[in-house]
Amino acid sequence: MTPYLQPRVDGDLRSLVEDHAWLHQLVDALGSPVNVVLPDQLVRNVQRFREVYRTHHLSGGIFFAHKANRSHALVRALAAVDAGIDVASLGELQHALASGFGPSRIMATGPKSREFLWLAARTGVTVNVDSVAELTELAGIIAAHRLPRVTVLARLSGFVAAGANVMTRTSRFGIPAGNLGMLWETLAKHRDELDFAGVAYHLDTVGLPEKAAALESCLQAMDEAGAQGLRPRAVDVGGGFGVSYLADERQWDAWTTELTGAVLGKRPPMTWNNHGYGLRNEGGKIRGTLSAYPGYRPTAGPAYLDRLLTTASTAHRRPLGTLLLDSLYDLHVEPGRALLDQCGAVVMRVAEVRDDGYGETLVRLAGNGGDVALEQHGVLMDPVLLSRGRPAEAVPIGVFLTGNLCLEADLLTRRKVFLPHRPSPGDLLVFVNTGGYLMDFSAGQALMQPSARTVAAHRRHGGWRWCLDEQFWPVEDREETQ
Repeated sequence: MTPYLQPRVDGDLRSLVEDHAWLHQLVDALGSPVNVVLPDQLVRNVQRFREVYRTHHLSGGIFFAHKANRSHALVRALAAVDAGIDVASLGELQHALASGFGPSRIMATGPKSREFLWLAARTGVTVNVDSVAELTELAGIIAAHRLPRVTVLARLSGFVAAGANVMTRTSRFGIPAGNLGMLWETLAKHRDELDFAGVAYHLDTVGLPEKAAALESCLQAMDEAGAQGLRPRAVDVGGGFGVSYLADERQWDAWTTELTGAVLGKRPPMTWNNHGYGLRNEGGKIRGTLSAYPGYRPTAGPAYLDRLLTTASTAHRRPLGTLLLDSLYDLHVEPGRALLDQCGAVVMRVAEVRDDGYGETLVRLAGNGGDVALEQHGVLMDPVLLSRGRPAEAVPIGVFLTGNLCLEADLLTRRKVFLPHRPSPGDLLVFVNTGGYLMDFSAGQALMQPSARTVAAHRRHGGWRWCLDEQFWPVEDREETQ
């Protein structure tokens, strides 16, 4: 069995990938690599999340996690619809304001410089604080500059589920949920500067039990805040709703099984230098944990949010969504990867194909690992091969994808990738569904190699139109309406 990891490609993204001539023309015009983003798909993904809100009769903000993609087109498209944005730096805040977001639709999160706090306070965006010290610094800035009260949320961490054994990892972000005395004292001291709206969490896990425990603990903190004379009104559950990258669960199960066999020496290696992705062979036994994003997820994105809201509270034996509704609390979410599902692709030209003399085929691309961060984020999936002409022989082949840097580590993926036939120079490889974190989260210039240009693609009159990312605005072109 050939260990394919076929990517899931839906909707507009599938239509784009099937238009081989259009993509070849794009790369011919702009060079390799090219990032393509789909703003219309992002808007549809917001609507899918909003449908979950309607199902549970909840209100609140859907804040796109800006750090997942720095595209101008995507942010501007969101500014035109019922969505907010989560900014985690001074630059992101400036970008959101310049793209059309009003302060009421911006949430400031993450580590914050004093300049970041000042601009957040000066413009009146909601500030999601990570510590009592940050809260005190923000209040001092507001008082010193005689600014209006600023709406704040307090991010919590260190959750323990009532009556359940749920393991949680220590986080460097957030205020310990079990010791909120200093938080209440600080809020009481700075009532003239701070408008406390509620509590938040963001966990570095895809585990539903951990997220449910965090939400239940946040609801308890909301009750505690009310007892302190505060009037909280929102709970922010962050992001981490996930994406299912692969089309077939059986392929993911088969590949992970075969990887285990390769690490144990029971089959030929499937990765460069038999890299184990966290697995290792100790005396004929597997040790370690697979360090890869779960390629196939039966429940992800909006469906994951729905699952969280229908999960029963361990203390009250009622759905968490129902408890939010009964208390008339708003629900805020901060999806990044999930909102960008099927919203982008990275296109690279094949520069060279050669046999390495050890039985492997190496395909060098006009791009590198910094242009498509599959390895950094542990996402494993095959690219789509678009031939310039008809292949001489349609025989599947396993290849290693190398980049254009003179570094041994410049592999676009350590796993052997299987293609429907041997590629040729001038062919294209399309890495699909890379809009969330994989496209430019770690991109940078090295060895004077060009970074990817980004374009926004949209369907008009049955065909594809594109413009440079920075030239996109969510208004119709006058020529298109005539």
